Amino acid sequence: MRKGRFVLLLHAHLPYVRHPEHEDFLEEDWFYEAIVETYVPLLRVFDRLAADGAPVRLTMSVTPTLCAMMEDPLLQERAARHIARSVALAESEVRRTEHDRARNDLARFYLGRFLAVQEYFESRHRRLVPAFRALQEAGFLEIITCAATHGFLPLMAEHPESVRAQIKVACDYHKSCFGRAPAGIWLPECAYFPGVEKFLREADLKWFVLDAHGLMFGKPQPRFAIFAPCYTPEGPAVFARDRDSSRQVWSAEEGYPGDPAYRDFYRDIGYDLGLDYLRPFLGADGNRKFTGLKYHRITGRTGDKEIYHRPWAESAADAHASDFLANRIGQFQPLCAEMPIDPVVVSPYDAELFGHWWFEGPEFLDLFLRKAAYDQSVFEFATPSGYLADNDILQVVQPCASSWGNKGYWEVWLDQSNAWIYPHLHAASRRMHEAAGKNVKTRTKWKQDTLQQMARELLLAQSSDWAFLMRTGTARDYAARRTKDHLLRFNRLHEVLEAGRPDADFLAACRERDNIFPDLEWRHYA
Repeated sequence: MRKGRFVLLLHAHLPYVRHPEHEDFLEEDWFYEAIVETYVPLLRVFDRLAADGAPVRLTMSVTPTLCAMMEDPLLQERAARHIARSVALAESEVRRTEHDRARNDLARFYLGRFLAVQEYFESRHRRLVPAFRALQEAGFLEIITCAATHGFLPLMAEHPESVRAQIKVACDYHKSCFGRAPAGIWLPECAYFPGVEKFLREADLKWFVLDAHGLMFGKPQPRFAIFAPCYTPEGPAVFARDRDSSRQVWSAEEGYPGDPAYRDFYRDIGYDLGLDYLRPFLGADGNRKFTGLKYHRITGRTGDKEIYHRPWAESAADAHASDFLANRIGQFQPLCAEMPIDPVVVSPYDAELFGHWWFEGPEFLDLFLRKAAYDQSVFEFATPSGYLADNDILQVVQPCASSWGNKGYWEVWLDQSNAWIYPHLHAASRRMHEAAGKNVKTRTKWKQDTLQQMARELLLAQSSDWAFLMRTGTARDYAARRTKDHLLRFNRLHEVLEAGRPDADFLAACRERDNIFPDLEWRHYA
């Protein structure tokens, strides 16, 4: 009987949020919380597995915007300050709850957790990209890229120069971070339009992932459904997401994270305790926000929550890891018996599910990986690149337009709440393409610097996160302001370039604020 191949793919992404003009900025907390709750806990799990020599191979997309934030000295310093505040708050909670045994145990647990994160972060000189790179060099991780700023590529299809730049800039920066070119790419929002493979092939990318219907509605229909990759007519291979295994993990209603033993995400002492007590730990503005100290478990949908009991949560994570393994074995057994090639199941998840949204996620992942590595022989872990190396004769299929958003296409990123941004983005794309072409041979330093910054502003304006936040209503005003600000800066820089008169002060201000991709090659737009 054949052996199955299980591809576990984590998509690690955050939009580029960096505000040097403010001492504290609320949306920057997205990054700091992710470091404390997701990236350091995952790195610690991966480091232990690699040190133990576990036969595990994982795939992870670390997006260019996230890498840029991890490599930024200002954000590194602010992340360290955020962690120090968390430690100080936990120490204060240990003292405040000394007569409440249940909460005091949790406060001590959080203090130990924050101290462990702090020790890891400082021991790596506050740089996490080299930690991921070391895991890749050890053969534990395959790290892939994404579009430069997570732009929604199907809505750029009429401007091929923008699609090309999103992909080429991403590959350039990925190589500078990880020392090698990426073999694969996570298409932002898993969004595909026919023809994008041309740009992937130009960038020497070998494979990408689609949602299941993107492959299943392809022409011709794939012989082995979603359980084998296919080559596209342009060359790059396409793997399809397995919804069953994905739903088991990410769905709060159907999946594991909704278990009542697990920690409740929304109930946080930042909103439960007195503001005067909390203010020293909240930053310059003193406004309420999540602190990461949460004393309640999910319990139910009402406001009445019971105290979080850590041993119960650990037991639930162990049981769910065993259940997930049993389901994968049950999934692979008939596939291995019936298919003439090795079946593959691809399960991609947002990395922040593990730790941030689902607090016990890293423990679940650690337990599942160890159980699957040592307690069964039906499947083994693989990366897409490894699978292609072992199985190079595949069907050729033309996939169909698709995404992993609601209803499977574009409606999340193009509806009444966010449609206004696209005429402006398209106009800026045209201007960038024309300006790059007109000046492609220029040796004038200020023109080169201006064109480079125009490219940064356009890329940042194109982030799919802004349209997503407008649609969901989460940080809607911030997302709209970011889109407008980048476009306004782009247009002013374009006017400077067209007028032929440099504006050194404005350019310097833009470069200080939006300093992503220091070696960005603006000629990709030409």
